[in-house]
Amino acid sequence: MSVFADKPWLKHYDFWVPPTANFPRQSLYMLIQTAASQFRHRPATAFNGALLTFEQIKDKADRLAASLHARGIRKGDRIGIMLPNCPQYPIAFFAAMRLGAIVANINPTYTPRELELIANDAGIRALVTLAPRGLPLDLEILAAGNFDELIAAGDPQTLPKVTINAEEDIALLQYTGGTTGVSKGAMLTHYNLFANVVQNALWHSYNTRRGEERMMMVLPYFHIYGQVVGLLLSAWNGTMNILIPKYDVNAVIAACKEYEPTFFPGVPTLFISLLNHPEARTCGLHKVKNFNSGAAPLPVEVIEQFEQMSGAILREGYGMTETSCTASTTPQLAPRKLGSIGIPVTSTEFKIVDVDDYTKELGINEEGELCVKGPQIMKGYWKKPEETAHALRDGWMLTGDIAKMDEDGFFYIVQRKKDMIIVSGFKVFPNEVEDVLFGHPAVLEVCAVGKPHPYRGEAVKAYVVRKAGATPTAEELIAFCTERLAKFKVPSEIEFIDALPKTAVGKILRRELREKEPTNL
Repeated sequence: MSVFADKPWLKHYDFWVPPTANFPRQSLYMLIQTAASQFRHRPATAFNGALLTFEQIKDKADRLAASLHARGIRKGDRIGIMLPNCPQYPIAFFAAMRLGAIVANINPTYTPRELELIANDAGIRALVTLAPRGLPLDLEILAAGNFDELIAAGDPQTLPKVTINAEEDIALLQYTGGTTGVSKGAMLTHYNLFANVVQNALWHSYNTRRGEERMMMVLPYFHIYGQVVGLLLSAWNGTMNILIPKYDVNAVIAACKEYEPTFFPGVPTLFISLLNHPEARTCGLHKVKNFNSGAAPLPVEVIEQFEQMSGAILREGYGMTETSCTASTTPQLAPRKLGSIGIPVTSTEFKIVDVDDYTKELGINEEGELCVKGPQIMKGYWKKPEETAHALRDGWMLTGDIAKMDEDGFFYIVQRKKDMIIVSGFKVFPNEVEDVLFGHPAVLEVCAVGKPHPYRGEAVKAYVVRKAGATPTAEELIAFCTERLAKFKVPSEIEFIDALPKTAVGKILRRELREKEPTNL
């Protein structure tokens, strides 16, 4: 009998989604190869008013691959891609896949020092970037601005046959965001990523018309969320990507008016900024079939306000770099459960275990560490066997997130284990404090952290970004919390700041705020 037979979440699967599936054991290059065949003349990217078709992307990728091969790039070599959302990204990515090379994604806003750390760790042979000068690296720099020359010089007829063992060969070294510590390179195989593409495709197949959809790509391709849901899934479905190279709410509003996206994946900070834009109600958001939020918890207050404003449903999902992106998401026809990350996707298992004892599985509504098992789970961390052994146990990925499962098999993230605040021995989950503060009409953004306290061990401190024109006092917000939270959960201090520190994808860097607090008492 299948291990999935008794899972409580299966009864809430949409009728078109299978509980298990077989997944391709092919190179990711097949995605663009198939797209160029099935959707030959359909636009793949829209960027600065110009369109490129899937056939054009494949042709340019093949020619670039030939140029890279002529320069000595071979299977297994690491190629760094340090680009914002632009057509050169998919061209470079699929060129690497054609050669069996390994892509290492690098945030284009990284400093030379941060770039050097990743380049040295990954052993990068060549780097594709828009800013080729002044980099402290002894490797081949390929300027995306000179792609036309590189592509013109490449002859696809010279490309060798490359054999890919999809379950073993690494396609992507995806460095974790570093919101809780030093980045590690997650080794994601062709099989991991292709499986996650198919899992997403199955989940959304009923309301996806292949070759006709338009996706708003604010999420950067260099982040795992944008990589899988944007680049790879779009190639599978023949979806046009509306490319926004750097998040700007006005650029998003303008692109919505011009291209009328039908899918819109994002993160909480993105939806919050749209909520507060005067043109959001009139830019065509009501034409979007699916809004999806991931990468960080989405306050219920924001969900309700956004749905009221847009007239569409905003769904939440859950995943991480180590799960190739998607591990769970919200079904379309099941009962709505605000604040839930949904249920595990096809061929994926979740379980909740004791925080201090991985072998002890917990029951309904008990809070513990979330563990994930499925075909999308990474091979391990690059050159870090000890950390790999700690994270992967008998096929299960220990996520470091505190979660619970309700009686219907829906899951809820309570908090990251490292973010938990201990006040006088009592556990305080920051997002519980944040959800309350989000309910105050003057609060735009908020992040709660633990501050060292000589008596209680830690006390709650909240960093707050006020809405334009609002002038709440710290005392007012503390009083607001006092009415809605147990005493030990109420912030002892409120600090107003102009903006919260964030990663490129919009995830709040809670670690940076924690590090602002003195460690000596």
